[in-house]
Amino acid sequence: MACFTALLVLVSVVPWSSRTHWLIRVWDFPRLQLTVVALLLLLASAYWLPLTAGSTWLLVAFQLAACAWHLWWIFPYTPLAARTVPRYKRKRDESKVCEHLRILTVNVLQPNRNAIELVRTINRERPDIIVAVETNDWWQQQLTDIEDDLPHVVRVPQNNLYGMMLYSVWPLENISVENVIEDNVPSIHVDVQMPGGRVVKLHCVHPAPPSPTENEKSKPRDRELLTIAKRAAKEHGPVVVTGDLNDVAWSPTTREFLQTSRLLDPRMGRGFFNTFHTQLPFLRWPLDHLFHSNHFLLVEMKRLPKFGSDHFPLLIELALKKE
Repeated sequence: MACFTALLVLVSVVPWSSRTHWLIRVWDFPRLQLTVVALLLLLASAYWLPLTAGSTWLLVAFQLAACAWHLWWIFPYTPLAARTVPRYKRKRDESKVCEHLRILTVNVLQPNRNAIELVRTINRERPDIIVAVETNDWWQQQLTDIEDDLPHVVRVPQNNLYGMMLYSVWPLENISVENVIEDNVPSIHVDVQMPGGRVVKLHCVHPAPPSPTENEKSKPRDRELLTIAKRAAKEHGPVVVTGDLNDVAWSPTTREFLQTSRLLDPRMGRGFFNTFHTQLPFLRWPLDHLFHSNHFLLVEMKRLPKFGSDHFPLLIELALKKE
């Protein structure tokens, strides 16, 4: 029991470091799982260890501290926490809203070949905008049929896991495709021309993660996210940032992103909506995100069924408030 508790304390303390190596930053991700581990160790200690021994209470103290520490990070994303984005209610808010914006964010997993199931999901959910990442030439061809309903397209197919495709019902203007920090890691930035004349600034991002197979350190990811955050902060109209951020909702970088950009996270107070990993139910966390300015109310947010990717699609419908 002491060994397990020591290991729990170690992986809880490691992320305190400001170092950006992936071996350190990876422990920002499984805070929900580590909370569960801490609770299980508490139960095991109470059941198997003598409660009269001082060593038992020392272990319990460390387990409680670890549990409380991880809960502090993830609590804002539980239904018990305050919601930062109000829910749209038709009777109350219909007169205050001018447009609805239905956005689907999805990491297709480049080697995945089950495009038919994704197209079925798209046809069923009828999004206004789709942001698809890890798209290459094969995926571009498979998604051609959806262009009948979403005719405004920005195509950046790549074979390095960082291709990106943007599909929209409405016209897109001021289109910019940038490698913000790293070469061949593109992001898409557009103005979405809404039917009523309003313009929504949309930033689509997919920075590379810190990992043994990608970047050794999280600096490129963090720099890209904070660069986009600074741009969003300078916008005066409606803004949406979405994509696979390769970072969890509760990480220090994501918290800094929200503070810098002054955007809102509709997950807060509603749930984790874990989008990764589809094949590992006990190791899931939220990697796909949508953040927006306070010009919107939340109509709907849901994780869609898996279709062969390691990510679940994320669908969010927003209601744009009148000026």
